[in-house]
Amino acid sequence: MHDARPFIGILLMLGAGLCFAALDATSKYLSQTFPVPMLVWARYTVHMLLMVIFLAPSMRARLIATQRPVALTVRALMLVGTTGFSMAAFKIMPLAESTAFLFITPLIVVILASWLLKESVTAGRWIAIIAGFAGALLIARPGGALSTEGVILMSLAAACYSIYQVQTRQMSLTENTITMLFYTALTGTVVMSLAAPLYWGGPMPDAWQSLSIASLGILGGTGHLLLTRAFRHAPASTLSPFLYGQLIWAMLLGWLFYDHLPDLLSVAGMAVIAASSLSIALSERYKSGQASGVK
Repeated sequence: MHDARPFIGILLMLGAGLCFAALDATSKYLSQTFPVPMLVWARYTVHMLLMVIFLAPSMRARLIATQRPVALTVRALMLVGTTGFSMAAFKIMPLAESTAFLFITPLIVVILASWLLKESVTAGRWIAIIAGFAGALLIARPGGALSTEGVILMSLAAACYSIYQVQTRQMSLTENTITMLFYTALTGTVVMSLAAPLYWGGPMPDAWQSLSIASLGILGGTGHLLLTRAFRHAPASTLSPFLYGQLIWAMLLGWLFYDHLPDLLSVAGMAVIAASSLSIALSERYKSGQASGVK
């Protein structure tokens, strides 16, 4: 159910996209000095501490109450993988093109859902999938802004994120959204803390760098909170187009802080990916509307 305040939902969605784009831009800046795994650790540890401080007093045991702790942990590991691979890619590649490459996730989700959840895939969706991957090839073409290593890293990030979304689809009907979010933060914190001896080191951050590192968790947690709140005010069919506002934010931040703008072929590829993913999202909404009798 939602509150039928679409304008508020759209603003929240745009705010979530800005948080995620700012998180990526900040991690790109920090990864030039600090190990990427340390930044992943900070992103989830600060996120977890914020949830403990602000939610644990009111939710108490409900914050961790679930009958599927193993499934939630596996799902969380997929998002940790997404974060790590994408941060490693942002270190060496431009923000906008890298962000666009991650948006092939909905296309992979359709393929995985067909295989794992036995969902049917129409001819129109196959066309959208093929078009979306063609858009990705435009971005990753030889001579473009993306390196082979970066493309591999973003492909791994997209694969992890696709599995994460399929698992989310499976569990969202029975699991509390806040509990799912907390398990993600908790798992990321525990796993990256246990692995700390393998990567910890490098220079000590100064005051500004410490604040920037802490902001990774704040931006990530705030972005997910705004995203969740957005769907309380407007349906997915209304909000889906504005999810791609993150691409605009990434392009703007990449220009402002890294003096980079995508070339025309890359912009065309980004537009094709966005259109393909959006068509799949809207067809999902139409299909669910038909199934429930909503026109």
